[in-house]
Amino acid sequence: MAIRNLNGVGIHVVENPARLAAGWLIHTASEPGHIALSGGSASRAYELAAELLPKWRRDVHLWFGDDRAVAPGDERSNYRLVQQTLLNRLVALPTVHRIHGELGAPDAAELYDRELDGVTLDLAVNGIGADGHTASLFPAAEALDERERRVVAAEPGLEPFVERVTLTPPVFGATRLLVYLVTGDSKASAVRKAFAEEPSAETPASLIRGVETIAILDEAAASQLPQG
Repeated sequence: MAIRNLNGVGIHVVENPARLAAGWLIHTASEPGHIALSGGSASRAYELAAELLPKWRRDVHLWFGDDRAVAPGDERSNYRLVQQTLLNRLVALPTVHRIHGELGAPDAAELYDRELDGVTLDLAVNGIGADGHTASLFPAAEALDERERRVVAAEPGLEPFVERVTLTPPVFGATRLLVYLVTGDSKASAVRKAFAEEPSAETPASLIRGVETIAILDEAAASQLPQG
């Protein structure tokens, strides 16, 4: 494992990023608190977390960093992915707060915003897209300038072109530990822009930081970061 600090972000380059991310998940889930999950490449981390900790506390509250405005059973739903990879594998469930995408993005965002009132996340697990987006905060999106609302509707920046609902920069900014989980050489350029270059709205992940932020990467994703 290679660990260093780059522009205030703890960079962890490991052979098995999913296992390290799963370790943070179960560590946080061992006490009461609030965790936000994403979709995409984090699915293996969720499977490992279920294997390592099959009984989750009811006073652990599970949230979603973003989701598409679809029904929970839709194959494009982040909730469905988390249900299949984590929730269905647990013998004791946390309290789950899903985004009700079937209501449409604006109504789902308003409902989730109210539900998050007074909540501070202990852990958020985020990915980074090849275009530098994180959650559903896409390059140059208006949501990057949001400073009051906790949740907003967001236009899709890539396929599938379905309206989305996303947490906003203030929510992620108050998160006690924000974990970026990124793998593969297709993400190497975005990783470099997010952690080694000047923050820019063209790379939303460069703007989104928690109280503490770490990036868990494989060698391929880290290949364009400066050495030393």
